[in-house]
Amino acid sequence: MVQVKIYGLREQLDPIKQKLSDIIHSCLIDALQYPADKRAHRFFPLDASDFYYPVGRTERYTIIEFSMIEGRSIEAKKKLIALLFERVKALEIDSQDLEITISETPKHNWGFRGLPGDEHQLNYKIEV
Repeated sequence: MVQVKIYGLREQLDPIKQKLSDIIHSCLIDALQYPADKRAHRFFPLDASDFYYPVGRTERYTIIEFSMIEGRSIEAKKKLIALLFERVKALEIDSQDLEITISETPKHNWGFRGLPGDEHQLNYKIEV
């Protein structure tokens, strides 16, 4: 299970939502062997008065947060990060303007389809 939150300035994020979602999803598939039919992305387009970002970043500054069930290898998570930095360049987002965080929690801390996560049989591997 992976939930994704994407933050950025409204005027920058709104025009690229679909393409950015496609890029993020392709990175999840390639790095984590994530199923193609599983996509849970939430966009948070912010007004400039609601989004303060570090000096040295541009209006393209974007934050991507992943919340996932624990179990992926360090190598798989590093591959996800590397692919994101590489592929967002197609949207003219420079590496300096992208920040990525990954938070992991145990299966029992998830609830979906009426059960705790550790009581589900997933149709894909977590340990990659």
